[in-house]
Amino acid sequence: MTVSGACECGAVAYAIKDGPLHVYACHCLNCQTRSGSAFAEHAMVQDDAFDCVGSVVEFRRAADGMQFTEVFCQECHTRLYNRNSMLPGMVFLRAGTLQCSQQLGPMAHIWTSRKQAWVTLPDGIPTFEHSPSPEEFGVAVAAALERSAR
Repeated sequence: MTVSGACECGAVAYAIKDGPLHVYACHCLNCQTRSGSAFAEHAMVQDDAFDCVGSVVEFRRAADGMQFTEVFCQECHTRLYNRNSMLPGMVFLRAGTLQCSQQLGPMAHIWTSRKQAWVTLPDGIPTFEHSPSPEEFGVAVAAALERSAR
């Protein structure tokens, strides 16, 4: 199954081939500030399953000891995805740019120690006060896959 998405103006489009979408919500202050919202919703996909077409601009930055490359539509400046030095080979999509975004729910919430007080998290979804370790995140992914198989 191919999942697709695009920027607001449609000048940049992408497709994800044959891979599960691991959507999570990040409540850290950086995501709140950079998104202008209470949290940011991301979808992790393997780089080799991701294909993007259209004119983009990149912004490179460093934070928390990591290097980030953020990718925006050159026309409307929608932030589409980023890559980071901690997890090479992964693309972190802005989940709201997916055509199916309204049908997705986060399989985990991270940095809940920074979440807005008015945000209520659903029962049964893993939460992490800070960034989970790769092993902890793997357990959350496995639990999400198990829930979707039911």
